[in-house]
Amino acid sequence: EPDVTIVSGLKDMVVFEGDDVTFRCQVSHENARDVEWKLQDVALQNNEMNEISVEKGKVHTLTLRKVTEQDIGTVAFRVGPHTSTA
Repeated sequence: EPDVTIVSGLKDMVVFEGDDVTFRCQVSHENARDVEWKLQDVALQNNEMNEISVEKGKVHTLTLRKVTEQDIGTVAFRVGPHTSTA
């Protein structure tokens, strides 16, 4: 299995309370395994508040819905040993 690396990392975002925000991270290979999203060191699951998806096989996205002040902090995307934060 090829070593999947991060081609395009996360970018810092500023949003207003109640808005949605989307983070994108592009990886080098499709169907990457061992992928994880975190907010403030807490692993995120796909649910009604966090939409986790993959576009075009290589672009992993995380949408945080209706953010609140408690959502302030570091978002991290990890694939294997590689990490990007915003």
